[in-house]
Amino acid sequence: MSDVEITEVREAHAFDEAALGAYLQEYVTDFSGPLTVKQFEGGQSNPTFQLITPSKTYVMRKQPPGELLPSAHQVDREYKVMDALWDTPVPVPKMYCLCEDGSVIGTKFYIMEMIEGRLFTETRLPTFSKEERTAIYLDLARVLAALHSTDPNDVGLSEFGRPGNYYERQIGRWTKQYLASQTDDLPAMTSLMEWLPKNIPSNTQSVVVHGDYRLGNVLIHPTEPKIVGVLDWELSTLGDGLADLGYLCQDYYGDPDSDVGIAGIDYASLGIPTEEQLVAEYCKHSGRQEIEDWPFYVIYNMFRSAGIIQGVYKRGLDGNASSQTALEYADVARLRSERGWALAEEFISSKA
Repeated sequence: MSDVEITEVREAHAFDEAALGAYLQEYVTDFSGPLTVKQFEGGQSNPTFQLITPSKTYVMRKQPPGELLPSAHQVDREYKVMDALWDTPVPVPKMYCLCEDGSVIGTKFYIMEMIEGRLFTETRLPTFSKEERTAIYLDLARVLAALHSTDPNDVGLSEFGRPGNYYERQIGRWTKQYLASQTDDLPAMTSLMEWLPKNIPSNTQSVVVHGDYRLGNVLIHPTEPKIVGVLDWELSTLGDGLADLGYLCQDYYGDPDSDVGIAGIDYASLGIPTEEQLVAEYCKHSGRQEIEDWPFYVIYNMFRSAGIIQGVYKRGLDGNASSQTALEYADVARLRSERGWALAEEFISSKA
């Protein structure tokens, strides 16, 4: 069974379904109604819908209603990067159309293929065998390396990111977005916002980065332990692939006393690779020998995640979040930033 839940369209995200059907009839080849619309629960940014017709099922991603933060909810970027990666080793759904005309259903949206697969958010993968868990986690590293090995120039994405230092831009972006959605004083975030810009590594790449690469954003084959689709590309850009890898490895730095997550678990008995093993698998597929100053990439991502989570919580308070679980994030940004700063202090001490 998959973790994904499909529900009726939430009242806050309702739109003119007849107008959508008419648009698809005109712009999607072989589309034929009648159209039934359902909503995928989960996902905290761009609402996602299942579009069911008698002959085919599609998926639609749209911007959420309400006032949007600057540079957020860029469904056009999601469409562009997946369309560009369609004929590469990176598994992505086929794109059908992008609509940037807000008058159709109220926001920008795009339509893509619905890939048959399973989506799981529980990082311990409780319904899988030990061997299957190993295979899935190692495939996470392999697919990520495949993405970072794809030359942006070869797939028409040479202009997909801005010039200049990737980390400077990203730290600046998430600092601004955190401050725009701040609800409490978080001293650890203040410390991270001061420390990170002064400790950016000098040797960085320029590849396509996903920006939110994790187990919950990939589809697993219906019967086999392998990835068949990478989803949720809203935060993708050109930058350093190690940012994606550090993001994926955040799970090793969660709450070790929790009964969920993979921090501090018995990795060998569950078949889940350790952080070192996962990083080594990525290095094997990407041709790297080692990664200098590895903790920086995890610390940066814990700061970035705290900023993202704060935005999710604020949208929940404002009533326009994509999921009803948004208000459950009240204390998560503080905890994530505190763990990030604790790791930074360890890193600083180790280099002293």
